[in-house]
Amino acid sequence: MSNMQNIVFLGAGSIGTALGNSLAVRPDLNVTLLSVERDVVETITNSHINQKYFPNIRLLPVLKATADPAVLAGAGVVFIAIPSVAVVDYMKQIRDVLPGDAILINLAKGFGCQKQIISDCLADHLPNPVCALKGPSFAREIINNSPTAFTLASTDARWCELLEPLFDETNLFVDSTTDLAGVEILSILKNIYAILIGIVDAHFNSPNLRFMMFTRAFNEMRNILLHFGGHEETMFHYCGIGDFGLTALNDLSRNRTLGLLIGKGFFNEGIPNKVVLEGRIAMSIILEKLTDSQMPETGYHMMRQLDKVFSGDTDIALFVNKMINERY
Repeated sequence: MSNMQNIVFLGAGSIGTALGNSLAVRPDLNVTLLSVERDVVETITNSHINQKYFPNIRLLPVLKATADPAVLAGAGVVFIAIPSVAVVDYMKQIRDVLPGDAILINLAKGFGCQKQIISDCLADHLPNPVCALKGPSFAREIINNSPTAFTLASTDARWCELLEPLFDETNLFVDSTTDLAGVEILSILKNIYAILIGIVDAHFNSPNLRFMMFTRAFNEMRNILLHFGGHEETMFHYCGIGDFGLTALNDLSRNRTLGLLIGKGFFNEGIPNKVVLEGRIAMSIILEKLTDSQMPETGYHMMRQLDKVFSGDTDIALFVNKMINERY
């Protein structure tokens, strides 16, 4: 096992910078952000500020940044904090310099190669142990040192046991599970159903209705999770009800905001292609998988109706009416 005190974040965007800064508070950890954005690397190195993502936040001076992949040669733990669509191709590019025993921790939410969940893609292409870290976490809160929780997942519990101590004495708290696939699936589903709840909320700013929809959506997420072989108890980890609640009910959420905009009528002729948030992209893949595996549509009725909104096959008022009044 490589030196676990040497930690590299792939990506110096908002979540990579925030988590890296949180871990860098530990004097025994050597934390580096690896980024292709040279302007970001320059401002972190020269002024300890990520000018692009957190221009008003001073980072810890011990947090380093580089554009040179050679930094991976000594890495024991590698956090993957780049967009989901780029993960697999980038990991292929760096695998010659990446130690084969470095633990990979996926932060990205979405699908990778061949419409697989990202952890499966990584396991297919690399010899490294693969984990995921998902939970109710806005990067802005983390960088401001707010206590924040995540679920750490690996099919082998040993990796979680090795990694959990890294978060001691930081503002980060973790629970763990061996349901790696379930954690990855929930991180995708919560974005989809956050859009749906945003649409309904745009029509009725009603706490009663909001939590009726939240409960129905949570139950539908459970149906899909179980259908794909996930564990029901994963719903009650931080990655489950915690992450869904944050994404569906807080206006800082991009997917909830997309739902609010749709519900207010900002999109009229279907949803334009330029709207490429995680929930919209992932939904078509999930629906294809559900259809191919012959899951009855009653198990994902809400998602199927949301898809009709995006394809322009139903109007918003009809969709909202179906969500409220249909008994299923």
